[in-house]
Order: sequence, then C-alpha cells, then structure tokens
Amino acid sequence: MFRFMPLYLLAGAISLNACQSREKKISSNDSVLATTTDTANHMILIPGGTFIMGASDADARQDEQPRHSVTVDSFWIDEHEVTNAEFARFVEATGYVTTAEKPISKEEFMQQLPPGSPEPDSSMLLPGALVFTPPNHAVPLDDISQWWTFTLGASWKHPQGPGSEISGKENLPVVQVSWDDAQAYARWAGKRLPTEAEWEFAARGGLNDQPYTWGSDPVTSGQPKANTWSGNFPYQNTGIDGFTGLAPVRSFPANGYGLYDMAGNVWEWVADWYDVDYYKHADHTHNPKGPGKGNDPDDPAVAKHTIRGGSFMCTDQYCSGYRVTARMKSSPESGLENLGFRCVR
Repeated sequence: MFRFMPLYLLAGAISLNACQSREKKISSNDSVLATTTDTANHMILIPGGTFIMGASDADARQDEQPRHSVTVDSFWIDEHEVTNAEFARFVEATGYVTTAEKPISKEEFMQQLPPGSPEPDSSMLLPGALVFTPPNHAVPLDDISQWWTFTLGASWKHPQGPGSEISGKENLPVVQVSWDDAQAYARWAGKRLPTEAEWEFAARGGLNDQPYTWGSDPVTSGQPKANTWSGNFPYQNTGIDGFTGLAPVRSFPANGYGLYDMAGNVWEWVADWYDVDYYKHADHTHNPKGPGKGNDPDDPAVAKHTIRGGSFMCTDQYCSGYRVTARMKSSPESGLENLGFRCVR
C-alpha cells in the first residue's frame, strides 16, 4: 500500500492484502493468564514467555510460515489503539504535522513509478491520503482501486476527506497516520511501537495454537467478537456487529490479557520491516526485532513495514486479517482510513 497509490499499482496490489476464504479448524481453548494494569496510562503488563509464532493450518499464507518458537520478555502495551483524543494531545503539545498533511515530494512520487515515467503534474503532489470509497455493486476483488481513492485533504483530522471531522469521535482510533507519525507519537509518549513478535504474543491473550484472539470460534459464530465486515465486500456491510465503519475503542470484549481490538477495527503498525520470507530465516528467537530491511516481491522497489490485526474491512470473503497470525504490509508514508497503531514500553 502506498500514500498516493497510483492506479496502475492499485490494479495489481490485491496481493498486498487479499487471501482466500477457507473453512476454519476448531480446537479447544487453553487457559488465560492474569495481567497487571497501569490504569493511569491505560496499559497492560504482558508477562514474558515463549510461544509458537506463525501458522501452518489451511489458512496460513506463505509469509506466516514456518511456525517457529519465539521468546519475549515482559512488556507493557496499550490496552487499545491510540485514539483521536490522545493523538490530538500530542499534536497540540508538539505542533506535529502528519505525513498526510504535507505535500508529496516529487522524489517520493517518482520512486513508486516505473523507470522512465513522466514527472507528475503539481496537482498530484498535494496533501492527502487513501479513503475507503465503497461501490454500490459487486466488483472484482482483484482490483482494490474499486474501493480505495486518493483524496486531497484527507488526514487524521479529516479521515474521509474534506467535510469529515473527528469532533464527537474522540474515542475512535486515530487513522490516516503513517509509520513515521506513529513513531513520532510513541517517542513523545515515552513509548515505542511493538515488535511483530510482541504484538502477536499479546494478541494471543495467553491462548496457545488458537486462530483468533478469542480462541477458536469463527468470527461469524455467536455474538460479535470484533469490528469486521459482514455481508458482501466491498459494497454491502450489514453492520450486524453494530458498526459499518470504525468503532470506539473498547466496543468489543477484550482478549485474555485485557487488550481491546487486537482483531478488527483498524490495522496496527508494528516496528518491524516486512519480509515475506522472514520466518524462513528467523534465527533470532529471543526478542526478535524483525528483518534488517524490507522484502516485498509484489513490489520490490518499495520497502514496507508490517501491519497487524485486521480492520473493519476484513471478512473471510476477502481478507481474514483478524486471524492472530495474519501479516500485511504498507509503505512507511502510507495513510489509510483503516490503519492506526498502539504502543508498548
């Protein structure tokens, strides 16, 4: 995914975040561990431990394999995504200007075009970000330009473009923030972004070998478990879970560690670069920091960071990103209407 997503890239970028719907394998839940809460900072202490990272079931994709043993030390993690209110306090205190609020540099634009492409018109370099613009009819699911539009003026303050506001939505997760923006917030807050290993360990909530943060029940079974897509993606969302877009944090049950929205609502930035083959060469099994550089064969010219957890746009019909092992990727300057973050320390 890219900040401005040229249409030629949109047409072929489905491999960045699509997967096939397959029947889930159901297994029994394991016990859930007790945790300690830092109420003032809305953080949860995750006890260190060893777990099996990745997946090997029928839903596992190439970048989730092979499964491997990982040990992480104890760490604190935000109990929910960073909200609009929290990010607003950061901006007010620092005067920070997010990536989406800045003009796109010609160099950045040209790096994401094929060699020999003509230079962009100045109108193509104005500030903005990608906004979810669902069609009103069925469309091919191999062309994400059918539901993503680069929108001038879209930013964390105006997540759906000019005319959209965050007033009254202070408890929604902040979106349209780049990896660089998330890093800046984390430094200001005295925190950092989680490693991918820390994120998955926390998302599992003390459960072993379960496909979801809540255990083994399919997302469509029983009471709503997360803010996800219901109906026909991307043109019909029944809102059976109570929401057709973003949900306020804490709208759904927490996992075994007391963490909210580790599945659905918004994708979350993590610290690691994305490498499709990283698990094949992951020999740093104690507090792994991820690969030294990005490796995305779908788009080798642009290094990307990993994003985790799925969003309100995820469905088994298209992208079951709410699986605890699901990995996706986006370029560091990207802003999306379904991408936010949480911090650790």
